[in-house]
Amino acid sequence: SVAVIRAKAVSLIEVDSGNDVYGNPIKRIQYEIKQIKMFKGPEQDIERIYTAPSSAVCGVALETGGKKEYLIAGKSEGNGKMHVTLCDFIVAWDSLSATQKKSLNQRYQMGCECKISRCPSIPCFVSSPDECLWTDWVTEKNINGRQANHYACIKRSDGSCAWYRGVAPPKQEFLDIEDP
Repeated sequence: SVAVIRAKAVSLIEVDSGNDVYGNPIKRIQYEIKQIKMFKGPEQDIERIYTAPSSAVCGVALETGGKKEYLIAGKSEGNGKMHVTLCDFIVAWDSLSATQKKSLNQRYQMGCECKISRCPSIPCFVSSPDECLWTDWVTEKNINGRQANHYACIKRSDGSCAWYRGVAPPKQEFLDIEDP
């Protein structure tokens, strides 16, 4: 299952994680972390994050010492453990926009039944009402563009989904609107 947390990496050690098919030991990096907040995941706090030993095998490097805060999305392994790879979403907390930070607490949950579809080139179209078109790459040549930083795709009362901008909760008129 997925876990999404805000945390600081306190320390790291290399640990054995069994053997590969040839009998060679498999190493993993184990980060001891201080979880600040759980946005999604198990009831139990995450205390350790595991990753491969280098980026060549998709390992993630976190700054240790407990100063830098991260938003980390990865795979919960139970018992206070989580596994992350380069393909997971891991960013410095300070690099998130005010909208992204605020949306983690409530707004993104309003879009769990929505589908965000990447628009690779213009023109592109939604294929169903529960879809939001993500156009940052095609309009700005950047995955961290205006939509990613300042909008949330949320479900409206008619079942359709639309981009919503702003830090305040959406007004009822927006949720009830017929056409985005």
